[in-house]
Amino acid sequence: MRKFPPVVVLACFAAATAVVAQPIPSAVISDPPADKAFPAEMDVVAIPSHGSTMHGVLYLASGAGPHPALLLMHGFPGNEQNLDLAQSVRRAGWNVLTFHYRGSWGSAGAFSFGHALEDADSAIAFLRDPANARQYRIDPARIAVAGHSMGGLMAAHVGATDKAIMAVALISAWNIGGEAAALRSASDRAQEVKSFAESMESLAGCTPESLVAEALAHQTEWNFVTYADALASRPLLLITSDDGNAPDSQALTAAVFKAGGKAITEVHFPTDHPYSDHRIALQAAFVRWLETLGAVKDISRP
Repeated sequence: MRKFPPVVVLACFAAATAVVAQPIPSAVISDPPADKAFPAEMDVVAIPSHGSTMHGVLYLASGAGPHPALLLMHGFPGNEQNLDLAQSVRRAGWNVLTFHYRGSWGSAGAFSFGHALEDADSAIAFLRDPANARQYRIDPARIAVAGHSMGGLMAAHVGATDKAIMAVALISAWNIGGEAAALRSASDRAQEVKSFAESMESLAGCTPESLVAEALAHQTEWNFVTYADALASRPLLLITSDDGNAPDSQALTAAVFKAGGKAITEVHFPTDHPYSDHRIALQAAFVRWLETLGAVKDISRP
């Protein structure tokens, strides 16, 4: 795995925005005032995707809304689901949808990277469905996407293919296509199979070998650096750590700037892939970025 120097990297380009060493937003550390008419809630939802049903949880912000919504996607296989981040985002006035891809964590169907990309689109369709938007107080015109690790590729792909997405956030995004392209020898591919085999406990309908073969077959279209032109028109948040994934995110930043993008925020934390000792910092950086989108006000502000 590629190593990244353990330093905080901010604003690698002049136009990037730094969001550290600032007060922690109240949404990270304080509960909002209770709304008895429209309280904060959590609903278990069933999300249809290509003939199967995915398990999802929808965190509903308090207030009549309609609220902006964030689709928050976990990685491979999804042991870290970032539910603390979902709670902070909800306290900041957003609805948050999390879900398990087909074939993962008990969701019906077979898991594959291609299916996960389709599942992300299905989750967006769920949020935009007029009946769901009414029931869950969602503003379908204000939907952002975020993903951690493999979920970062899913978020980048949704943002690149769906122009109605208002903003995109990548957390230690795993560039599956770029990594696959670097597997130049049989030994490299065997090592990748071994790595995948260590994360199969919650997945169904796939093998380490099938996943590596799939990544190799789609190495060009699943390289998120190539999405730069499509992402340049929307606000973009790139959070990285010392897990080896930072160079690809930095390459995406450079490509987006070259494509004319200006609303790019970069933050690097000297921590591991699940941000084990930077959970508050991760939430603070994310909520501060949401505030820049202008969708809702922070609860600490009048």
